[in-house]
Amino acid sequence: MQVGPSGYRRYFAQQRNPALRSARVLRDDELLPQIQRVWQTNMQVYGADKVWRQLKREDVQVARCTVERLMKRLGLKGARRGKVVRTTVPDKALTCPLDRVNRQFKADRPNQLWVSDFTYVSTWQGWLYVAFVIDVFARRIVGWQVSSSMRTDFVLDALEQALYARQPGRMDALVHHSDRGSQYVSIRYTERLAEAGIKPSVGSKGDSYDNALAETINGLYKTELIHKRAPWKTREAVELATLEWVAWFNNQRLLEPIGYIPPAEAEVNYYRQFAREAIPVA
Repeated sequence: MQVGPSGYRRYFAQQRNPALRSARVLRDDELLPQIQRVWQTNMQVYGADKVWRQLKREDVQVARCTVERLMKRLGLKGARRGKVVRTTVPDKALTCPLDRVNRQFKADRPNQLWVSDFTYVSTWQGWLYVAFVIDVFARRIVGWQVSSSMRTDFVLDALEQALYARQPGRMDALVHHSDRGSQYVSIRYTERLAEAGIKPSVGSKGDSYDNALAETINGLYKTELIHKRAPWKTREAVELATLEWVAWFNNQRLLEPIGYIPPAEAEVNYYRQFAREAIPVA
């Protein structure tokens, strides 16, 4: 590309004298470290849209196209999801509970609907399995567990963590939904749900849409953490990284379905509004 003599002289004059630099260049210099910071502090997984939205939350006024342009300049990219692979295996010999969800993954309050599923992680020590329990209202992860086997104990431990994290709290009419995996329709798992006063629900069709929300969280976990930091050497490394990711996901990650705010913030907003409505008017 040819540059005219006047443009050539102007460029070097600006380099020697910052006062001559354009307003756009100065603004770019101000934005670049902020964009780098937001991308870095959010697991290095945000694309331009979420970096832009996080900057807006911090009252940084910038156009989305500017963020996209500057991220390209910095060589920063968001994580991209790959193909979803199912891990749970249906056991046709076991009787399944009713499908109380019918693919409608919506809740009006916390502790109204939980969904559960697990995924797999390859390590140098062999395969690991990671189970999640998610509260549908704000997509908050309320329980998780890492295991080297797919036995029922593994998903039960994730459920126990969720029960511990959410009690005391409003648990009446809580529905727990899963796919038709043998771990989730086992007698032990079903009995534990009944003991906690939770109604079981299992997808009736037996395909990925029956538990789409849980599989979405699994997909984000694999994309934003597992694939990004592979290869994994040990179970301990996976557990520590999963702990970090869950804490970030619950407290910082912006989620589109709940208005581009973190799950914890969505729950705080709900309880704040609930408290206001509960105060009697004199």
